[in-house]
Amino acid sequence: MKKFVTAVMRHETNTFSPVPTPLAAFSGRGAGSGGPLAGSAAIELVRGTNTPAAAYVDLAEAAGAELVMAISGSAHPSGCAEDAVIDFFVDAITDALRPGCDALFLDLHGGMATEGIDDPEGELLARIRRFAPDLPIAVAFDFHSNISALTVDNATVITGYRTYPHIDMYETGSRAGKTLLRSLAGEVKPAMVWRQLPMLTHLNCQTPSRQPMKDIMDRAIRAEADGAILNASVFGCFPLADISCVGLSAIIVCDGDTAGGGALLDELLGMAWERREAFIFTTEPVADSIAHAKSLGSGPIILADHGDVCGSGGTQDVMAVLAEVMDQGLTNVCAGPYYDPAAVDELVAAGVGAEVTLALGGKTDMPAIGLKGEPLQVTGRVRCITDGRFTITGPMMTGVMVDMGRTVVLDTGAVEIVISEHRHEPFDIGCFTHAGIDPARKDYILIKSRQHFRAGFEAITERVVMVSGPGITTSDYDKFPWQRVRRPIHPLDLVNTSEL
Repeated sequence: MKKFVTAVMRHETNTFSPVPTPLAAFSGRGAGSGGPLAGSAAIELVRGTNTPAAAYVDLAEAAGAELVMAISGSAHPSGCAEDAVIDFFVDAITDALRPGCDALFLDLHGGMATEGIDDPEGELLARIRRFAPDLPIAVAFDFHSNISALTVDNATVITGYRTYPHIDMYETGSRAGKTLLRSLAGEVKPAMVWRQLPMLTHLNCQTPSRQPMKDIMDRAIRAEADGAILNASVFGCFPLADISCVGLSAIIVCDGDTAGGGALLDELLGMAWERREAFIFTTEPVADSIAHAKSLGSGPIILADHGDVCGSGGTQDVMAVLAEVMDQGLTNVCAGPYYDPAAVDELVAAGVGAEVTLALGGKTDMPAIGLKGEPLQVTGRVRCITDGRFTITGPMMTGVMVDMGRTVVLDTGAVEIVISEHRHEPFDIGCFTHAGIDPARKDYILIKSRQHFRAGFEAITERVVMVSGPGITTSDYDKFPWQRVRRPIHPLDLVNTSEL
């Protein structure tokens, strides 16, 4: 019987974020709480979910192989992780490899950074490769990966998500795993070619469901489906990372001969570079966006506050957009979740039915961009108190349990505000419905998200106003104090095309 080892290490790092990322932030129960997991308990938690690890479980069982989960830990997007995180995951994985195995299947993010390492995933792979020089290794990466040569040189097969919101996570693991299994069977000989462009893309302009990325990704998908190559992946990058290996890239997994893969790589990256201006998002004043939303008529209308997205490392407590919504008199609004454990304590103590006035949010300063926290004074009635737990039913991370911590609904009359103990980006309507709010019946849905909300909310409305609120996930890259990013890089600099 063959023996496989698998592991999960996931964190998207906003190097400008003031939110710390200790090892304790990593959980095997999804980003939230509980610490990393290993063994059968970790396998059972991922089984049946829309994740790469779940695909690895199914592939191993279909192959009749023994599967060992060395370690599983994910942390919510935030600032640089401790360097000790990499030591911990390397030790856990190499300990699982020590008795011997036939292949390693990894579910990694690719957009991670630690305090001292620009490419922790590459470092992880390099250390594993030194421990097991001939071990076949498959890796499934997030679409927002910042790939380096260290990563590519130390893996056998790499695939990436093709969607944003990420609704093909299981499929991505399946693509990587199946190619590695074919390699183990002697059917193919994977060889990878890759390249990265000196190009920061804006997160609001990356999604493969729309141009300028759509037909770039479609071309990669078509090449893989036609069998011209084994796998083709385009990585939009995670641009809020002041590291040396940030940038849009692509990886082609070829069968032995890399000539055809190299030509496809040049084609994909050539298309992206020619469209580089289309990957830039232009911001507008918050007041203008809210006024525009008011002019659109009946709802639901989503107000996507993308400057403070905890799914990109935001603090989730910047109150400027909610303040503008209230100042302009919007009604029948649901908003949140806002991260404020102190407010939750106060509201829980007051109890359901109590009328409370409190200073909401604004507890966190963002020194990287010179933004001070500014609480919003609100008065409302406590409508609901929950444990903040629900299971995702939408197409992104289906079946995964979310834990927002204790969660309270504060009703001001015009706005039902959801306030939570843990940070959570709202990409599934469960963040509202579990607390008795039906967002489909609201005129306005104010959420802190930029793309992932589309997975769960476009089923109830496609009417979206992008709101450029302040925060550490702002789309105004001029606000960031770039120091480590390689230069020149578009759009921060003029780049000589002849030097690509």
